[in-house]
Amino acid sequence: MYKINVKEKLADKIFLMVVEAPRVARSCQPGQFVIVKMDEKGERIPLTICDYNRETGEVTIVFQIVGASTERMAELEVGDFFMDFVGPLGRASELVEESVDSLKNKKILFVAGGVGTAPVYPQVKWLHEQGVAADVIVGAKTKDMLILQKEMEEVAGNLYVATDDGSFGFKGLVTEVVKNLVENEGKTYDVCIAIGPMIMMKFVTILTKELNIPTVVSLNPIMVDGTGMCGACRVTVGNEVKFACVDGPEFDGHLVNFDEAMKRQQMYKTQEGRAILKLQEGETHHGGCGHCGGDE
Repeated sequence: MYKINVKEKLADKIFLMVVEAPRVARSCQPGQFVIVKMDEKGERIPLTICDYNRETGEVTIVFQIVGASTERMAELEVGDFFMDFVGPLGRASELVEESVDSLKNKKILFVAGGVGTAPVYPQVKWLHEQGVAADVIVGAKTKDMLILQKEMEEVAGNLYVATDDGSFGFKGLVTEVVKNLVENEGKTYDVCIAIGPMIMMKFVTILTKELNIPTVVSLNPIMVDGTGMCGACRVTVGNEVKFACVDGPEFDGHLVNFDEAMKRQQMYKTQEGRAILKLQEGETHHGGCGHCGGDE
């Protein structure tokens, strides 16, 4: 059992929880995720690790209410427990594998959209702890939907905020901020890491390709099972079939087929759609979900 020590509402339908999970806290790295399960019959929910404290054995998660399971999760309070808190899963950020000297010579840009700010934060924090300052762009629909702004300000080299309605910071999309930094302010970047809604990451990669900035994306939004069994997070990267939860979640954004991934994501939600995918994908269909017969 994994005790909830802190619960905080960050914005409408967005919550932060700090959970006692010593083994996960000892081993996790920025970019990885966990799978939580509330009880024996509960759904397995993959969530990116937002922060961790190895000394206290605590892991911070951030989630948004998007369905019945996360609605139930939001009803949990301090002192309640998760039955399962499995991790760390997935591959750590590529930045962790680089030498600090190499990172210090790089100009790094992060682009976060909505709840994507949560998985961006631990990477920026980790870089800050290594003495590396990264620029960060955070986008949200409105000022009230911004999360972790104060925390990000403390670790980012420069923080730029954009809201769709202009209620805070720059009025417009994160792509407009990227373009302004490069074309009008003369900024140059060696790498961009974009995490957020699929459509946001798609248009960020289109722009960074034009600007000749290598870009990494995190495909957390398409994960369901989180272990590679269900096949929901199947994606084509550079003409190769990958699964976000076991091969990622980070990939070269310029090689990801976002249109296919988003279309497949919608189809996978229906029984008819899963049947069509099984037919179309043939032997490469993962089929571990138990819904479409691909595992038989």
